[in-house]
Amino acid sequence: MRLQFDRLAPIWESMRRPDSLASFERALEEVEETPGRALDVGTGTGAGAFTIARRFPESEVVGVDLAPAMLAEARELTPPELAGRVRFEQADASRLPYDDHSFDLLSLANMIPFFDEIDRVLAPGGWVIFSFSGGAETPIWVPPERIRAELSRHGFSDFADFQVGRGTSVLARKRGPG
Repeated sequence: MRLQFDRLAPIWESMRRPDSLASFERALEEVEETPGRALDVGTGTGAGAFTIARRFPESEVVGVDLAPAMLAEARELTPPELAGRVRFEQADASRLPYDDHSFDLLSLANMIPFFDEIDRVLAPGGWVIFSFSGGAETPIWVPPERIRAELSRHGFSDFADFQVGRGTSVLARKRGPG
Protein backbone atom coordinates (compact mmCIF):
# COMPACT_ATOMS: atom_id res chain seq x y z
CA MET A 1 0.00 0.00 0.00
CA ARG A 2 2.84 2.40 0.86
CA LEU A 3 4.36 2.01 -2.63
CA GLN A 4 1.01 2.67 -4.30
CA PHE A 5 0.58 5.96 -2.43
CA ASP A 6 4.23 6.90 -2.97
CA ARG A 7 3.59 6.62 -6.72
CA LEU A 8 0.40 8.70 -6.48
CA ALA A 9 1.94 11.47 -4.34
CA PRO A 10 3.05 13.76 -7.20
CA ILE A 11 -0.47 13.84 -8.69
CA TRP A 12 -2.56 13.44 -5.53
CA GLU A 13 -3.61 17.08 -5.27
CA SER A 14 -4.83 17.09 -8.88
CA MET A 15 -7.01 14.05 -8.12
CA ARG A 16 -8.84 15.72 -5.22
CA ARG A 17 -12.18 17.43 -5.86
CA PRO A 18 -12.50 21.03 -4.64
CA ASP A 19 -15.20 20.02 -2.14
CA SER A 20 -13.51 16.80 -0.96
CA LEU A 21 -13.20 18.08 2.63
CA ALA A 22 -16.58 19.85 2.88
CA SER A 23 -18.14 17.32 5.26
CA PHE A 24 -14.86 17.17 7.22
CA GLU A 25 -14.96 20.96 7.66
CA ARG A 26 -18.60 20.76 8.74
CA ALA A 27 -17.76 18.18 11.42
CA LEU A 28 -14.88 20.36 12.67
CA GLU A 29 -17.37 23.17 13.27
CA GLU A 30 -19.03 21.01 15.93
CA VAL A 31 -15.87 20.37 17.97
CA GLU A 32 -16.65 22.35 21.10
CA GLU A 33 -13.18 23.08 22.48
CA THR A 34 -9.95 24.06 20.78
CA PRO A 35 -7.73 20.97 20.84
CA GLY A 36 -4.25 21.43 22.25
CA ARG A 37 -2.92 18.70 19.95
CA ALA A 38 -4.56 17.19 16.88
CA LEU A 39 -3.55 14.15 14.83
CA ASP A 40 -4.54 13.71 11.18
CA VAL A 41 -4.15 9.99 10.44
CA GLY A 42 -3.49 9.09 6.80
CA THR A 43 -2.79 12.75 6.05
CA GLY A 44 -1.58 12.19 2.50
CA THR A 45 -0.49 15.58 1.19
CA GLY A 46 -1.71 17.32 4.35
CA ALA A 47 -5.06 18.82 3.37
CA GLY A 48 -6.81 17.59 6.52
CA ALA A 49 -3.97 18.76 8.77
CA PHE A 50 -4.02 22.22 7.15
CA THR A 51 -7.81 22.41 7.55
CA ILE A 52 -7.54 21.62 11.27
CA ALA A 53 -4.75 24.17 11.75
CA ARG A 54 -6.79 26.90 10.06
CA ARG A 55 -9.90 26.07 12.08
CA PHE A 56 -7.98 26.01 15.38
CA PRO A 57 -5.14 28.57 15.18
CA GLU A 58 -3.86 27.72 18.68
CA SER A 59 -3.55 23.96 18.06
CA GLU A 60 -0.46 21.91 17.33
CA VAL A 61 -1.25 19.57 14.42
CA VAL A 62 0.59 16.39 13.46
CA GLY A 63 -0.13 14.67 10.16
CA VAL A 64 0.93 11.04 9.80
CA ASP A 65 1.09 8.81 6.77
CA LEU A 66 2.72 5.53 5.82
CA ALA A 67 3.98 6.88 2.47
CA PRO A 68 7.16 9.01 2.61
CA ALA A 69 6.43 10.58 -0.80
CA MET A 70 3.04 11.82 0.44
CA LEU A 71 4.73 13.38 3.46
CA ALA A 72 7.33 15.05 1.25
CA GLU A 73 4.49 16.60 -0.78
CA ALA A 74 2.74 17.69 2.43
CA ARG A 75 5.88 19.41 3.68
CA GLU A 76 6.32 21.13 0.32
CA LEU A 77 2.69 22.32 0.35
CA THR A 78 2.77 23.60 3.94
CA PRO A 79 1.79 27.30 3.89
CA PRO A 80 4.38 29.49 5.65
CA GLU A 81 1.81 30.71 8.19
CA LEU A 82 1.20 27.10 9.34
CA ALA A 83 4.82 25.89 9.30
CA GLY A 84 5.36 26.47 13.03
CA ARG A 85 2.26 24.52 14.09
CA VAL A 86 1.91 21.70 11.57
CA ARG A 87 4.42 18.88 11.17
CA PHE A 88 4.40 15.61 9.29
CA GLU A 89 5.75 12.24 10.44
CA GLN A 90 5.84 8.77 8.95
CA ALA A 91 3.75 6.33 10.98
CA ASP A 92 1.69 3.18 10.63
CA ALA A 93 -1.91 3.85 11.71
CA SER A 94 -2.15 0.36 13.20
CA ARG A 95 0.74 1.11 15.62
CA LEU A 96 0.98 4.84 16.19
CA PRO A 97 4.25 5.97 17.82
CA TYR A 98 2.57 8.20 20.41
CA ASP A 99 1.90 7.88 24.11
CA ASP A 100 -1.54 7.02 25.39
CA HIS A 101 -3.97 9.97 25.45
CA SER A 102 -1.58 12.23 23.49
CA PHE A 103 -4.17 14.04 21.35
CA ASP A 104 -7.40 15.98 21.89
CA LEU A 105 -8.62 15.55 18.30
CA LEU A 106 -8.07 12.77 15.77
CA SER A 107 -9.15 12.90 12.16
CA LEU A 108 -9.25 10.24 9.49
CA ALA A 109 -10.21 11.26 5.96
CA ASN A 110 -10.71 8.37 3.53
CA MET A 111 -8.72 6.19 5.90
CA ILE A 112 -8.92 2.67 7.30
CA PRO A 113 -9.71 3.00 11.01
CA PHE A 114 -7.80 1.11 13.68
CA PHE A 115 -10.26 1.60 16.51
CA ASP A 116 -8.01 0.32 19.31
CA GLU A 117 -5.27 2.79 18.33
CA ILE A 118 -7.76 5.64 18.06
CA ASP A 119 -8.97 4.88 21.56
CA ARG A 120 -5.41 4.57 22.89
CA VAL A 121 -3.98 7.87 21.61
CA LEU A 122 -7.09 10.03 22.05
CA ALA A 123 -7.39 11.78 25.41
CA PRO A 124 -10.55 11.39 27.51
CA GLY A 125 -13.05 14.01 26.39
CA GLY A 126 -11.35 14.21 22.96
CA TRP A 127 -13.03 14.14 19.55
CA VAL A 128 -12.61 11.91 16.50
CA ILE A 129 -13.76 12.65 12.95
CA PHE A 130 -14.15 10.05 10.20
CA SER A 131 -14.68 11.63 6.81
CA PHE A 132 -15.29 10.09 3.39
CA SER A 133 -15.06 12.52 0.48
CA GLY A 134 -17.31 10.48 -1.82
CA GLY A 135 -19.63 9.00 0.79
CA ALA A 136 -20.29 5.32 0.17
CA GLU A 137 -18.56 5.62 -3.22
CA THR A 138 -15.21 6.40 -1.55
CA PRO A 139 -12.71 3.58 -2.27
CA ILE A 140 -11.88 3.37 1.45
CA TRP A 141 -15.28 3.67 3.13
CA VAL A 142 -16.60 2.42 6.46
CA PRO A 143 -20.38 2.49 7.02
CA PRO A 144 -21.39 4.98 9.75
CA GLU A 145 -23.21 2.27 11.69
CA ARG A 146 -19.97 0.26 11.95
CA ILE A 147 -18.06 3.36 13.09
CA ARG A 148 -20.68 4.07 15.78
CA ALA A 149 -20.74 0.43 16.93
CA GLU A 150 -16.94 0.16 17.21
CA LEU A 151 -16.59 3.52 18.93
CA SER A 152 -19.47 2.79 21.33
CA ARG A 153 -17.65 -0.37 22.36
CA HIS A 154 -14.67 1.86 23.28
CA GLY A 155 -16.74 4.31 25.31
CA PHE A 156 -17.41 7.00 22.71
CA SER A 157 -20.68 8.92 22.52
CA ASP A 158 -22.08 12.27 21.32
CA PHE A 159 -22.27 10.99 17.74
CA ALA A 160 -23.14 13.33 14.90
CA ASP A 161 -23.40 12.56 11.18
CA PHE A 162 -22.84 15.09 8.41
CA GLN A 163 -23.42 15.02 4.69
CA VAL A 164 -22.19 17.86 2.52
CA GLY A 165 -22.28 17.33 -1.24
CA ARG A 166 -21.04 13.81 -1.92
CA GLY A 167 -19.08 13.62 1.32
CA THR A 168 -20.06 12.17 4.68
CA SER A 169 -18.52 12.47 8.14
CA VAL A 170 -19.05 11.01 11.59
CA LEU A 171 -18.02 12.92 14.70
CA ALA A 172 -17.80 11.31 18.14
CA ARG A 173 -16.49 12.17 21.58
CA LYS A 174 -14.53 9.90 23.89
CA ARG A 175 -15.92 9.57 27.39
CA GLY A 176 -14.22 12.13 29.63
CA PRO A 177 -12.63 11.70 33.02
CA GLY A 178 -14.89 10.91 35.94
